[in-house]
Amino acid sequence: MPTLVIVESPTKARTIRNYLPRDFRVEASMGHVRDLPQSTSDVPDSIKDKRVRELGVDVEAGFEPIYLVPKDKSKVVKTLKDALKEADELLLATDEDREGESISWHLLQLLKPKVPVKRMVFHEITEEAIHSAIENCRDIDVRLVRAQETRRILDRLVGYTLSPLLWKKIAYGLSAGRVQSVAVRLLVNRERQRRAFRKGAYWDLKALLAIEADSRQEFEAKLVTLAGRKLATGADFDESTGQVAAGRNVVLLSEEEARALQARLDGKTWTVSDLEERPVTRKPSPPFTTSTLQQEANRKLGLSARDTMRTAQSLYEQGYITYMRTDSVHLSQQAIAATRSCVEEMYGAEYLSPSPRQYTTKSKGAQEAHEAIRPAGSTFRTPKQTGLKDRELKLYDLIWKRTVATQMADARQTQVTAQIQVEDAGFRASGKRIDFPGFFRAYVEGSDDPNAAIENQEIILPPMRAGDHPNCRNLEAIGHETQPPARFTEASLVKTLESEGIGRPSTYASIIGTITDERKGYAHLVGNTLVPTFTAFAVVDLLERHFPDIVDLRFTSKMEQTLDDIAAGEVDWLPYLTQFYSGDQGLETQVKERDSNIDPKEARTIHLDDLGTKIRISRTGAYIESENGNVNLPRDLPPADLHPAQVETLLKGPNKLGSHPETGEPIYVKLGPYGHYIQLGDKTEENPKPKNVSVPPKVKPEEVTMEMALGLLTLPRTLGVHPETGRKIQASLGRFGPYIVHDLGKDEDGKPKKDYRSIKAPDDVVTITLERALELFAEPKAVRGKRAAAKPLRELGAHPNDGEPVNIYEGPYGPYLKHGKVNASLPEGQTVEEITMDVAVEALAAKAGTKKTTRSKKKSETTTAKKTTAKRATKTTTKKTTTKAAAAKKSTGTSKRVKTGE
Repeated sequence: MPTLVIVESPTKARTIRNYLPRDFRVEASMGHVRDLPQSTSDVPDSIKDKRVRELGVDVEAGFEPIYLVPKDKSKVVKTLKDALKEADELLLATDEDREGESISWHLLQLLKPKVPVKRMVFHEITEEAIHSAIENCRDIDVRLVRAQETRRILDRLVGYTLSPLLWKKIAYGLSAGRVQSVAVRLLVNRERQRRAFRKGAYWDLKALLAIEADSRQEFEAKLVTLAGRKLATGADFDESTGQVAAGRNVVLLSEEEARALQARLDGKTWTVSDLEERPVTRKPSPPFTTSTLQQEANRKLGLSARDTMRTAQSLYEQGYITYMRTDSVHLSQQAIAATRSCVEEMYGAEYLSPSPRQYTTKSKGAQEAHEAIRPAGSTFRTPKQTGLKDRELKLYDLIWKRTVATQMADARQTQVTAQIQVEDAGFRASGKRIDFPGFFRAYVEGSDDPNAAIENQEIILPPMRAGDHPNCRNLEAIGHETQPPARFTEASLVKTLESEGIGRPSTYASIIGTITDERKGYAHLVGNTLVPTFTAFAVVDLLERHFPDIVDLRFTSKMEQTLDDIAAGEVDWLPYLTQFYSGDQGLETQVKERDSNIDPKEARTIHLDDLGTKIRISRTGAYIESENGNVNLPRDLPPADLHPAQVETLLKGPNKLGSHPETGEPIYVKLGPYGHYIQLGDKTEENPKPKNVSVPPKVKPEEVTMEMALGLLTLPRTLGVHPETGRKIQASLGRFGPYIVHDLGKDEDGKPKKDYRSIKAPDDVVTITLERALELFAEPKAVRGKRAAAKPLRELGAHPNDGEPVNIYEGPYGPYLKHGKVNASLPEGQTVEEITMDVAVEALAAKAGTKKTTRSKKKSETTTAKKTTAKRATKTTTKKTTTKAAAAKKSTGTSKRVKTGE
């Protein structure tokens, strides 16, 4: 009879199946097989208590959860039960974290196996790791299960107790959450800071200088002192007043003073008064954790936290990376050896760190004894060797580079600072040069391209000495304005949540997904920025006023620590839940007491001191309350950007451009929840839906003319029919701007099929002709994100062997030869202008030969490793069979009374 192995997903099952003997059967649970009910309709009729049915938790019976098998999991459960009937052993191989431990425990409770049960754990899906996991199984860790269950109950109690209150007092459909509400408050507080911010203005001078000995190399210097006093910069301003902060002894230049100084220094002698060179060493960043991977993928690849985790999950399940939910930056000895081997092979021994690097976790509340996220296995596949594509390739490439960089030598730089005096004005020129790139060769944090990033690390100053007199080529007065605190991006929000110990990195993706959900209406994702809404302001105001602990960072962080203590067995879960929810100061009591004291009209009101009017929340969004009628605010209007002048304009009502020349109907420019639009005619009983069209993107409402409005009101325009298909072509204006569309009928599934092309200047959506539209459709669709190919410094000609071009390109370490996929540095003593084809071919052949030898060696090592693993697998199978024939020790897990809906 086979051994049944249960994992979470089909992908993971397929990958693991490749590394197990034939008598192992692998099935997927498809995630959790049981969960709390989503609604009262899911709760069995046998449970009568209204509060228990609403919460899904019986508070009076020791916070006993009601676990149900979701309807979409019934077939999965049946498959697992049928498979278990044919098995003589069960291995629960779910992920090695609290969630995975909980899934295994639920499987144990639901399947009630009568065969031996073992918990199989691993942090990567490789042949070696899987066989090691089989040999080192353990029991289910009840402490991890209890911690996960406590978290689940805690989140349910907060969400299902506070959310109905928000429905009653603000708007239906809103939700509160233990971590979600804290995240929303962070966004709102940053927006409040932006509202309170006052701009400050300051001026300085920038000079373009050149040393006579090297007049070709110009460099910049900025004014830093005047008459011995420091010049004011943005850091010297008070954000709440827009003035220089009290106690700052700085010179604040106005535009007039800056231009007068510029004129006074014209033609004067510039002197290098001091030159300082200071060596700087930079160490590589630690390998990725869940949090840092989400941050870096957001910065470099533009991936949301949710997309990052989905992609990482797929890479893990396919066996490309280690487990992607981890707080640890630790690397195993196997990983360090693989990384150092990779560095030496790809970059040379001089790029290895002198000794193996190991990192320690510093994040608050770090948990689970996993490794950092790294490429899986004892040898690392390069990104090209994986065969991955698109998003998976990009994320694997990021993980591979970050891991490889950890075992590389430090980057060594020299910072150069030149102090330059002209009369009483002190200027500073700063530069830096890379003495040894070290780990920069593989990875630079926050940059997509290490090669380009290395170039950005260098600012070369020409050779100079104290006493030199540089020539001033240009002197410019420059004005500056201080900037408000930046709004959160997904990356910066994740970083803040982690640094404050709020939530867990594995939950950040779902948290951000919830607050950006349009149905909740808490935040808009504009570009890469999280912009809170007026609804978020109203919710945070209510929670701060009546339930301050729920949105307090320290309180929430302490809750996370308590959950960790429960996982470590240091805190009892039941007294903690009782204290939090029940009793005189519990959440349930607070909600009951304060419900009657919360005025719904007041709860829906947002008080912004400088507006002189009230903003209220409705089911459709925010509006300005006015005696002459309420005025809707655009859904995407950031609260920090609403100012008194804008309110005054909105209250005046729509701008009437004039009357339609043919119908005489009025034409207005109006503001709606989704932005400005043009409306033809008034809304009446006979005309309940007047025709309207959005104002094009990047066109300000005051720039809309009568001619533009009349043209836009003709949209969508039918240009004619396509001569080949006989189907119509239209021009119109959409969410992303003007476009033309060719109706292609329906596809095989009966769904409409259309071909779109964007209309770009100088073409105009109002005047574009059928002939021009046909030209655009004849052109191939542009592929997004393609970069222009680099231009060679010199084209040597066709390679004598295959006729492919041999070119010379500029690289971060100087010029290099390129032929097909082979790149080679210029041989020593050769220049771009002088190198011949024969020399180039010889250098390329030497480089290609090195690569071929390396690949052959690696292939041989891989074959040997596979043979060794196969022998180990045979021993494992024999050992297992012998053990079964004797007596299997049954691990029963932990029994617990639960209510089920099976």
